[in-house]
Formats: sequence, C-alpha cells, structure tokens
Amino acid sequence: MGMKGDKMKSASVEVTTSLLEKLSNIENISSKKMFGGHGIFHDNKMFGMVDSKGEIFLKANDELKIEYLNIGAIQHTRMPYFSLPQNILDNDQKLENWANKSIKQSK
Repeated sequence: MGMKGDKMKSASVEVTTSLLEKLSNIENISSKKMFGGHGIFHDNKMFGMVDSKGEIFLKANDELKIEYLNIGAIQHTRMPYFSLPQNILDNDQKLENWANKSIKQSK
C-alpha cells in the first residue's frame, strides 16, 4: 500500500469504490483504510489491496504467483500481492475470476 502515516488519496478511494462495485457479485466483500490505501477483504480475510496511487493488487501464494506472472502482473514490493493487467481490470468477469482465485487461496 503506502507508508504508515500516508494521507488517504482520492485515487485510492475512487478505485476502491469502483472495485467493490465490480466485485458485488461476490458476497462478504469489504474494505478497510490502511496506510493511505485500502485493504480488500472477503469474510474478514485480506485478499487484495488498493495502494495510495489507486493501483489494484491481489494476493497470491506460490502456486498462484506463477499464474499472475504469466499474465504480466507485477509484484508489489516484497509482499505477496500482484497487479493486474489493464485488460483484466477492464473486464468485470475476468476481474471477478481473478479475485475468486485470490480469495480461494487466502483461506
């Protein structure tokens, strides 16, 4: 996300609101303000984040990490979160599918 103490940026708020709308078919999705960005949760377990710049990242274990890298995702620093290419972010069904993959491996 950002650094501790970062101020909440409007880009993060707007992207988070849009992301929650796009993932509204998945039950029990929520967000929480964290370090200038937002954590994205399913059943109170974090599976994604929106950083202070408004970039979306989804969590991946070692197995899912390979799939993310194969589609051109970029890892967020050393954390196990990966960006999604624009063609996935622009397609609600593809975005929902990738979110479900991250949710499943986060349990």
